Order: sequence, then C-alpha cells, then structure tokens
Amino acid sequence: MVYDCIIIGGGIAGTQAAIQLGRYSTHNVLVVDSGHGRSSVCHTYHNIIGWEEGVTGEHLRQVGRKQAETLGIEFMEATVTEASRDGERFVLTTGDGTRLITHTVLIATGLLDRYPEIEGLRHALGYSIYICPDCDGYEIVDRKTVLIGSGEHGSGMAVLLAERTPHVTYINHEQQPIEPKLLEHLREKGIRYEEQKVIEVRSDEHRDIQSVVLEDGQVIEAEKGFIAFGGNHVRTELAQQLGVTLESNRHIKTDPRSKMTDVDGVWVAGDIGLHSELSTIAMGEGTQAAIWIHKKLRKIHKS
Repeated sequence: MVYDCIIIGGGIAGTQAAIQLGRYSTHNVLVVDSGHGRSSVCHTYHNIIGWEEGVTGEHLRQVGRKQAETLGIEFMEATVTEASRDGERFVLTTGDGTRLITHTVLIATGLLDRYPEIEGLRHALGYSIYICPDCDGYEIVDRKTVLIGSGEHGSGMAVLLAERTPHVTYINHEQQPIEPKLLEHLREKGIRYEEQKVIEVRSDEHRDIQSVVLEDGQVIEAEKGFIAFGGNHVRTELAQQLGVTLESNRHIKTDPRSKMTDVDGVWVAGDIGLHSELSTIAMGEGTQAAIWIHKKLRKIHKS
C-alpha cells in the first residue's frame, strides 16, 4: 500500500494536520506516533482559546486522535527510525522493521527538553514547574518563583522571568560558568543567585511546588517554578536523512507560506521548525502544512 501522506509524530502539530487532511475526504493518511513528546509532558496549557482553566497536552492528543479517526485517519503506535527516498516516493522504516511507502511526508517529531533527575521534579513538571516563558509566564506574575537551570542559558531565562515577578531565584544546578557581567545583570534585576545542586523539589498532592532543597541543606520556598538547562534534543534526524537542510541549532527553516522544507514532498510543523515552540503555533502550522500537502497530492493524482 502506498499512503498519500505519512505524518511522523502525533502531538499537537501532527494531530492538527491529520484532522485537516481528513476533512478533504480524499487521502489515505497514516500518523505514526511514538507516544511521547513535549505535549505529553505539559499538563496545563492555559494559552489556548476556550481553555481558561487549562488543558493537558495528553487530553488534546486523545480528543484530537479520536476526531481524526472519525475522518478516516489511521494511527500507528511506533517509532520511525529510518527515512529515505525511492524515486518520487518516500520509504519509512519503523523500529520493528515495518516499511511504509508514501507520496508525501510531514515531520512533526518535536523536541525533548533536557533536565536532570532531581527527586520530585517530574511530579510537579508541567503542573507548577514550567518550560516556556511565552506559554506560562503569566502564571508566575508576582509569585515566588524558583528557576532551576544551567549556566548562561538559565541566566537568560531568569532575566525574562524577572519581567513577570520581582521574586525570582535562579539556581545554577549544573554550576556551569556565567560571565561576571551577566552575574551583575542578575543582581541589578534583583534576582537571587545560587550556585549549587538541587537535591529535592517538594510539592503538595495537587503538584503545586512548595520549596526546593539545596545540596547544603538550604530550603528555598517557592510558589512556581521553571527549568532552563539548554541542550534540548531537537528531533530532526529523520529530516536530515531525507536531505533536509538543518539550521545551526538543528531546527528547520520552512517556506513561510506552505511549511514545506527545501526537499520537495517533505513538510515540517511544530517545535522542530525554526523559532516555533508554542502549542498554538504548532496547531496553525499543522493546518497550514496540511493545506499544501493536499495541493501537492491533487497534482500527483492528476498526473
């Protein structure tokens, strides 16, 4: 069987694209999803229209999949490990050796945030400890906020957070060096700075952070938290296998109108795109890519 389109990644961008393609009622589309990504970690999206109290990424994935399946979209739980081109078609291979052939590919594999194993961190991550200041900066307004991070990447985040609250503590957990001028900038912004490991994050039964415990036994109270370690894994390996050009930060620049890459027949949507790490943008890019994939498929089937 040759699919019209295979979407790699069933997160926000991939699922939204599947829904749009399904509504054309003319394409056989497969979504291959490994079941784990940034959207499965986020438990409180508050910046999506209609969800003032917040909505979990997992809920959006589930209802989105159900909606897509009613439109005839097929889903496969697997991980695509290899991607290649065979003439005008693409061949994708999953971890168990299954070969899938398709006319077009949408890569929506996203990224994985890097963070160390700290006792209690995962319990509150995505609930009261956040990743994206654009998504969740509003949640920390005038609240005691602890930022756990690494070196200068964390110091930059601390400055951004200080625009939202005067109560920011930056803990350089990995004790990576920071230029003296940046340390001075933190002091000027009223940001408390600690350079030692966090050994425990304490939160209540509602997953609301209460405090963090440092290596020297010091306990820092907090109402909200952020992490900023840098070095996130941008999952663009499959795109690279297909010859797509990667930027220096391993993200992918796409055509602003169509979201297609510089390889004909290969599209990208969501967090692996250049400067696109918002769920709402991922939705839009998924829809946008699907519209142009549909245009491409119309030409293929007419030829």
